[in-house]
Amino acid sequence: MKTLELFTPAKVNLALDIVGRREDGYHLLETVFQSVSIYDRLELTLTEESGIQLTCSEPEIPCNEKNLAWRAAAAFLKEAAVECGVKIHLEKHIPSQAGMGGGSSDAAAVLKGLNMLTGSPLSLETLCSLGVALGADVPFFLYGGTAYAEGIGEKLEVLPKLPRLPMVVAKGGDGISTPAAYRAIDALSAPKHPDTQGLKAAILRGAPAEELWVHCGNLFEDVTALPDVAEIRSAMREMGAVLACMSGSGSAVFGIFADEMSAKQCQEALARKYPFAEMCYTI
Repeated sequence: MKTLELFTPAKVNLALDIVGRREDGYHLLETVFQSVSIYDRLELTLTEESGIQLTCSEPEIPCNEKNLAWRAAAAFLKEAAVECGVKIHLEKHIPSQAGMGGGSSDAAAVLKGLNMLTGSPLSLETLCSLGVALGADVPFFLYGGTAYAEGIGEKLEVLPKLPRLPMVVAKGGDGISTPAAYRAIDALSAPKHPDTQGLKAAILRGAPAEELWVHCGNLFEDVTALPDVAEIRSAMREMGAVLACMSGSGSAVFGIFADEMSAKQCQEALARKYPFAEMCYTI
């Protein structure tokens, strides 16, 4: 049996805006994604028997067709028409309902990993097509790094990589339902949109990191009622973060720091109060 071990990174949204809605109900977004060094571990094993077997280190995570990793495997096996099965084990470290893309990153890793294990029968373009049917940010995780996305996430432009920056990501005990967050966005009467296009342009022209933060923001912060989000964001700023912002539809908050010492001090302080607080880096 062939086995492959992969480490699947989380992401944050340096900027995230909702700019419209299609007739089919899908929301149109503009965002700048950034990979960060917080990882799930994924183990893939090809089996002679057909079918998908999924296990996970977290008992509350579904291990059936509700899981994006399971659905990614099913989509790949159907598209590639390979005669085998797959065994998947997930070791979770990226928190759920955090806006960090843990499920989507796992799904992308399954697509890439199975393609590698079966001799690369599918192109990257095909993998992206399979990915976007699973989730708007799955195609990004097939590339990683820094990227701009629009549409429902399927229109992806890889951007120049940012320098390695120290970060802290923290999350309170409560998560945010993505469907509920989008319903709240739809109810906004006069939303204040972040400058996503300005951030993209600044990255493309090679602006120094300190000039990027003025363009960052997240429209979902306007509809987030969780006290932990505001408290964590405020604490990060008080401890020297040059940028503190919620990621995705929430509820994790990330802070970017000018130096590692400040980031570490912030992480240690937040870890004493919140269930998830990790220091990491842009990758």
